[in-house]
Amino acid sequence: MITLNHLPAQAFIEPATLTRVTQLVQPALHTLEQGTGAGNDFLGWQHLPSGITGDQLAHIERTAALLRTGCEFVVAVGIGGSYLGAKAVIEALSDNFAAYKPAAGARVLFAGNNISEDYLAQLMQLLAGKRFGIIVISKSGTTTEPAIAFRLLKEQLEREQGREWAAQHIVAVTDARRGALRTLADREGYVTYVIPDDVGGRFSVLTPVGLLPIAVAGFDIRALVRGAVEVETAQPEMVRTYAIMRNALYQSGKKIEILVNFDPRLHFLAEWWKQLYGESEGKDGLGIFPASVDFTTDLHSMGQWIQDGERTIFETVVSLATPHENLTIPHDEEDLDGLNYIAGKRIDEVNKMAELGTRLAHLDGGVPCRVIGVPRLDEEPLGQLIYFFEKACGLSGYMLGVNPFNQPGVEAYKKNMFALLQKPGYEELSATLRAKMEP
Repeated sequence: MITLNHLPAQAFIEPATLTRVTQLVQPALHTLEQGTGAGNDFLGWQHLPSGITGDQLAHIERTAALLRTGCEFVVAVGIGGSYLGAKAVIEALSDNFAAYKPAAGARVLFAGNNISEDYLAQLMQLLAGKRFGIIVISKSGTTTEPAIAFRLLKEQLEREQGREWAAQHIVAVTDARRGALRTLADREGYVTYVIPDDVGGRFSVLTPVGLLPIAVAGFDIRALVRGAVEVETAQPEMVRTYAIMRNALYQSGKKIEILVNFDPRLHFLAEWWKQLYGESEGKDGLGIFPASVDFTTDLHSMGQWIQDGERTIFETVVSLATPHENLTIPHDEEDLDGLNYIAGKRIDEVNKMAELGTRLAHLDGGVPCRVIGVPRLDEEPLGQLIYFFEKACGLSGYMLGVNPFNQPGVEAYKKNMFALLQKPGYEELSATLRAKMEP
């Protein structure tokens, strides 16, 4: 089971502040679990892991096997929560250099998470003449970024492989009853999976949104779900402690939480975490800013600011106990690099001492630090970590006093973009914006 050590950070919190914040946790937990707060129509993720049946997992596995064996590439098309969870898990479980090694099945690629013309054109060039599948993930089917990517890729696949073959290798993960993508999927006969109405995108990694791409990539979705169930059913104290401490640090003037890892495979887990907490808590003029760093790499870039910059930050370190590989540092007779003092040691021991040394230095530099221990980077601990962060996020948001399950600010850029593109219905806003841009 994953663990949490929060004691190094507690010294930075006044006892009265900790007491005051701790008193918020039980009412917030009641609000979350009883569904009595704002956003209570998006609480389906809470019992999602234990509610997934073996038959549902088997159906996802069969579809994944069809795509995995019948395609050279499978493109998962989605943005935000419709891609970050799957990307995080696949990157965490993959060989660092999988892209340069022969593949046992289809390689999972991602599109629809940006509007870069170069990215999309180069993706289509890579796929040209190849058998590829598409997993298109969108409740409405009209979100701009994935809709553009899907239109391009669908046209390419139908043109190159034929409409019938394309229909057999396009899977839609969408609304159960309505929306443009549901209409298209029903008409074309795509295999479909449902995004539950009561699960928001950033909480959807344990639905087919995340499970299908993860299964296509060849990973054990049953173990992933099993890990999430362990945290869901155990309701460990660490969920409450994580939420209490981050809110107490926030009230103590620490406005930025930095998620730290010492393994590059965890980079996209941090990207998923940033969306989860940023979109859930950043509203009403409130919220801890979620940031992330990859150490030791970023110690040579961001390390100076973290050590000596403004003291408005705290760190949460995701610490990996056991790597998969075993590699030792060789002895060198000349010792020109001065490394013979660590000859014979495992690389992981050096990495762990770098981690410990960093934490001690940052604590001395006035940075509160907490450590989440992960036994091994496998499916089950990842499932535990995902559900832990989700539950703690919902709890922390209610303790903060915001609705953790909406995202009103996300719509602002969309309205401006539609107006600037002269989408029908946005004429008045278009005129207003263009007037603002005039010299």
